[in-house]
Amino acid sequence: MAADHRPDVQDRERADPLGRAMLAYQRDEPGRLLYRDGSRTQDGRVREFYFQPSDEWSDETVGVLERLCDHEPILDVGCGAGQHALWWQDRGVDAVGIDASPGAVRSARERGLESAAVMDMFDLAVADERFGAVHCVGTQLGLGGSLAGITDLLEQFACATDDAAVAVVDNYDPRRLDREFFGYRPDPREGIAHRCFHLEFVRECDGTRERTVGRTLQFLLCSPERLREAATETPWQVVDVIRGETSDGEADAHYRAILETDATRG
Repeated sequence: MAADHRPDVQDRERADPLGRAMLAYQRDEPGRLLYRDGSRTQDGRVREFYFQPSDEWSDETVGVLERLCDHEPILDVGCGAGQHALWWQDRGVDAVGIDASPGAVRSARERGLESAAVMDMFDLAVADERFGAVHCVGTQLGLGGSLAGITDLLEQFACATDDAAVAVVDNYDPRRLDREFFGYRPDPREGIAHRCFHLEFVRECDGTRERTVGRTLQFLLCSPERLREAATETPWQVVDVIRGETSDGEADAHYRAILETDATRG
C-alpha cells in the first residue's frame, strides 16, 4: 500500500491561501487572493464568492437553498466562510459545514456557524450521521478530475446521506465556454473540458511582501449530459438543471444540477 502523503492540518494551514484570504477579508486585514495559470492571473473575488450578503444573491441561488430546507440535516461540502450554512442556520435549519481549508472553517466559526469541521470531501468521516441533503457548489465536484472521479464523489455523498436524499452540485458546460475562460484546457470528447490553476494569497507585512501558494487545482468541466452519465452507476439521478442567463439573454455556461435518489423520487 502506498504511503499517505496528504498534508496534515498544520501543513494545510501553512499552504492555505484561500483560508488566509477569507480570514484577512473578515478581519479587515490587508491581502489579495489571486488565481494563477502560468503568467495569467485573475482576482479571487473573495467578497463575491464567500461574503456576499444574501440580499444580493440571485433568485436561482435562493431557490436552491430553499429547496433543501425540507431535507435537513444538510451537509454543506466546501462551506467556505459559511455563508450558505449560516443562511440555513438563521432559519432554524440543521446544517453542517465542512471544508478542506482550516482557514475557511475558522472563518465560518468566527461568523457564528455552530457546526463546522475541517474535512476532505474525498474522505467523508460522517459515519455516525446520515444527512438529508448535500450541497456542493463552487464547481468542487469537478475536482474529481474525471467522470470516474465524479462518480466516486457521488458515491461518497450517497454513503453520507439517507435513502431519500437530495444533492445539489454545479459545474460549467464546456459547450458554452470559449478558450479564453480562465484556466481552460480543451478535450476532444463532447461535453468535456478541463480547468487548471492555483491560488495565491499576497500581502505586504512590515514592508515585506508575503506570498502563500496553494497546490495546482485540476477540474473536470462537464455538460449536464455528461454529469448524468457519471451518475448512472450511483444511487443518484439528475432530475433538474438550473441555469442563469448571460447579459444578452443566452443560457449561462454555469449550471446547478439537482440530484435525487430512487427513494426520493418514489
